Amino acid sequence: MIPVGDFIRRRTTPYVNWTLIAINIAVFVYTLTLDTRPDALIGRFQTSEVDRFMLDWGFVSSCLTEQLGFSSGASPRELAAICPEGNRELIQPFTATFVHAGWAHIAGNMLFLWIFGDNVEDNVGHVRYLAFYLLAGLGAAAVQTAFTTDATVPAVGASGAIAGVLAGYLIMFPTAVVQVVIIPLFFIPFFVPAALLIGIWFLTQLFAGIGEVGRATTGAGIAWWAHVGGFITGAVLILFFRQRRRPGWQSLDRR
Repeated sequence: MIPVGDFIRRRTTPYVNWTLIAINIAVFVYTLTLDTRPDALIGRFQTSEVDRFMLDWGFVSSCLTEQLGFSSGASPRELAAICPEGNRELIQPFTATFVHAGWAHIAGNMLFLWIFGDNVEDNVGHVRYLAFYLLAGLGAAAVQTAFTTDATVPAVGASGAIAGVLAGYLIMFPTAVVQVVIIPLFFIPFFVPAALLIGIWFLTQLFAGIGEVGRATTGAGIAWWAHVGGFITGAVLILFFRQRRRPGWQSLDRR
């Protein structure tokens, strides 16, 4: 199910949400200008300019684990090759939030942020929403690192932070209805409770993450635990960030 709209009227202009979307798109467009042909060896892997950008600005769980003083299980040789210079591991969880690995990756993330982010920003306020978003992304990186301490591939994308936004939306608007389309029935709209859509999404991420625990390939592919961590972080944070509004401030006015 792909969300295409909701029915909650916002009362303010979501400047921060629009800016976050614009930054993500700008960074992605920049990555399209980078060469994808392998031209340098990092550790035992041939890497391209795009690969090195991901390593520079994404975060690698094993590097972050070592930076925090724990043993990752990765080989010292591999860590020396992939971990950033200048001890930038603590910055990378923030920068990784603005890096995406492909068209489907950024399109899906930005669609969810567009649909759900503006209403969360409308409730919590512009500055508080930015803090909420970044902290949710940080929580996502923390949980992903905890479950994939030996991962040596970079994790990138805004989905952890957006998972926090989804949790905030669900808690503040538990009775909201979302318009969705279902592949391949793109032109036939369906209306489903936001709680159902977001709940199914979260359970999918949780069980997928559980299914990968202990596997040798943990840390490769989709960062399931980042999604789970971002959602849980957002669910906790929204209790402190939300603002109480007078009854009747919601309106069934679809964007």
